[in-house]
Amino acid sequence: MIKVPYEDIVAKIRQDAGISESELNEKIEEKMSQLSGLVSKEGAAHIVANELGVKVTEQETGKVVADKLVSGMRSVEFIGKVQKIFDIVKFDKGARKGQVRSLVAGDETGTIRVVLWNDQAEKIETLKEGDILRIENAYIKENNNQKEIHLNDKSKLEINPPGEVIGEVKVTPPSRTRRKIEELKENDSGVEILGTIVQTFEPRYFEVCPTCNKRARIAGNSDYVCEEHGKVSPKYSYVMNLILDDGTGTIRTVFFKNQAENLTGKKEEEFIALRESQENTEKLKNELLGEIVKVVGRAAKNTMFDRLEFISQLVFPHPNPEDELKQEQ
Repeated sequence: MIKVPYEDIVAKIRQDAGISESELNEKIEEKMSQLSGLVSKEGAAHIVANELGVKVTEQETGKVVADKLVSGMRSVEFIGKVQKIFDIVKFDKGARKGQVRSLVAGDETGTIRVVLWNDQAEKIETLKEGDILRIENAYIKENNNQKEIHLNDKSKLEINPPGEVIGEVKVTPPSRTRRKIEELKENDSGVEILGTIVQTFEPRYFEVCPTCNKRARIAGNSDYVCEEHGKVSPKYSYVMNLILDDGTGTIRTVFFKNQAENLTGKKEEEFIALRESQENTEKLKNELLGEIVKVVGRAAKNTMFDRLEFISQLVFPHPNPEDELKQEQ
């Protein structure tokens, strides 16, 4: 079902039907009364729109710009410029096993999160910020009150299609929920925490396939093997863990490759070089201690250690204290 915000429905009716706000509110209240409370305010507004001959959703499929995307749309085509790229996440929940990756793309009307499932997640390994994406046959879903473009196995994705140009991207401010660490619950997502780094751990390195970035495992003959590409000469990826404290509690926070680089300001080659230098690794760990960081991500249960952890999706080192205090007031 197409889910249109109540305010957008009202604005569309007033624009197309030419009635006053008070008259429209009266019609909506009357409709809710007639249906004895069996319809929501949004539902009543939809009924009034139909009675007045107003089409609330002009377009449900085809090419749509960012600010016209509505939860429930199917077979959507969207063209946007990449703003941010997040790390791939693998999951194994019994019958559900796979991987997911997301990014933020936008056009002149706004930005939106794009979510790629399973094989689609591997198609953006070469993607860079500033590239243009053409997405076809996607669907729009609402997650934590935010619209997202989702791609499944039937969706199509093209990087930098010929002739497509996006002007200055209008950034849509993300809707985030600031939480205290003590308030975090398992599966909280789109959550923002602010804390001080009180403990750091050495980066952990692991071998990945240079083609698909999937984990490369060592075989019996000491060769590294990728499930998809066979024998490979692996490259390294990495993850960094630290403990954040906000005065209400502490939580282990996980920074995979891209976010580890954003946290530390180091590039890939610098991180790889740390493997050979314990001295520089200790220096990095000590430099991070006492730093205040803002992290956006999700809370997840580490079943092995029976503890809640925070998986970073965006990190903002050195946030402005005055701005953060205003946000919490």
